Amino acid sequence: MPPAPLRVLAVASECYPLVKTGGLADVVGALPAALAAEAVAVTTLLPGYPKVMEAVGGAAPVRSLPDLFGGPARVLAARAEGLELRVLDAPHLYARPGNPYLAPDGSEWGDNALRFAGLGAAAALLARAEGFAAVHAHDWQAGLAGAYLRYGPAPRVPSVFTIHNLAFQGQFPATFFPRLGLPPAAFAMAGLEHYGSVGFLKSGLWFADRITTVSPTYAAEIRTPEGGMGLDGLLRGRSDSLHGILNGLDPEEWNPATDARLPARFSAADPAPRAANKAALQRRLGLAADPDAPLFAFVGRLAWQKGMDLVLEALPALLGNGAQLAILGTGDAALEARCLGATAANPGRIGTMIAFDEALARFCYGGADLVLVPSRFEPCGLAQLCALRYGAPPLVARVGGLADTVIDANEMALAAGAGTGLQFAPVTAEMLGATIQRGIGLWRDRAAWRRIQANALATDVSWRRSARRYAALFQELAATDA
Repeated sequence: MPPAPLRVLAVASECYPLVKTGGLADVVGALPAALAAEAVAVTTLLPGYPKVMEAVGGAAPVRSLPDLFGGPARVLAARAEGLELRVLDAPHLYARPGNPYLAPDGSEWGDNALRFAGLGAAAALLARAEGFAAVHAHDWQAGLAGAYLRYGPAPRVPSVFTIHNLAFQGQFPATFFPRLGLPPAAFAMAGLEHYGSVGFLKSGLWFADRITTVSPTYAAEIRTPEGGMGLDGLLRGRSDSLHGILNGLDPEEWNPATDARLPARFSAADPAPRAANKAALQRRLGLAADPDAPLFAFVGRLAWQKGMDLVLEALPALLGNGAQLAILGTGDAALEARCLGATAANPGRIGTMIAFDEALARFCYGGADLVLVPSRFEPCGLAQLCALRYGAPPLVARVGGLADTVIDANEMALAAGAGTGLQFAPVTAEMLGATIQRGIGLWRDRAAWRRIQANALATDVSWRRSARRYAALFQELAATDA
């Protein structure tokens, strides 16, 4: 008889498909199924936002918290979208419409420190009360879970903390600390104090038994002053506990052969229907109906980190070589305006949709010839994984997880039949433009491009390998703590 699965409590502020603002949700939603194949049973604790409460309507309460930072709360047990869930039903903290983190005027909720301290405190309570073998906390919003575990009563439950993006650190004024219910000793350099503030991500890094981040190259980059964003010293000090484990995709959720969002479905064995998707995408975004124009797509946040300004600066290389550009995303208002301005100045050549649109994103991956991911830094990135899965070879900056997941189709790679996309460095508009030109040249070499596209479609972007590494970490912690 096989041993019982190891029980792990995941803690996160979002989880696809229940609530999503970015790639964090995709990871939290997909990893439990991959870990189940490795004999790890994941239960995910989420805040009780309105959409989450709607999805778990009628769920049974399993725990009561009479006063959680200003009001009563309950923990509900539920199963939804194939996920085993615990939902923190605290209306005074989470019963707010719209974005999980932002007020209707676009500013952060003034009590976010208490909202996500509540999530960490509930995680520690649940982990002890329900006998979980480990806690897996994701990003700054779950960063205080480790502190509450460290300073809480027995039994001790070990924890893993995953950095999805070191740029978002969850720093709040020190005046919040007395309200968190932690001992004074916790507010120290050897704790959650960070340059005089309460650092939620710093707490996660300091108190976790193991730290992971979402690619091996990013794990190396964040230990340098250039990439560490003020935390490189701490991360160098914890190098023995820091692991870079690549993100993945759910291959069933992301499957061009079955994706109903695509006008024409296709597979690695029969990629020909992609041509119909390209034509439909050109129509949807007002681009000229030209099968002989290489179609690039940018899907993501319109932000400095993501290199959208570099794309705009490199437009002469793209448009001057007969290519088209599809842009989908939201973000910095100035970049949104520049994208719309470039579209107006180049009718039929550039199409822009300022929106967060999951269906249209699939359409872009399934119809574009190449996907641009020119990030200045990128912990892992999911856009390039989606592009590979949907047969649109990605053109990426050689940073973080982009460097780890895309094989540059240089001459030696092509000779070996190994290229899956294109990489460029340094991350400048000039190098991006030169690499766009190289990509167009490859696209026009139909035999070479068919090989690159076939390699992209054949790439294993699933969680299979990474789930084994996470499972090994949890098993190691459970054995050490036993």
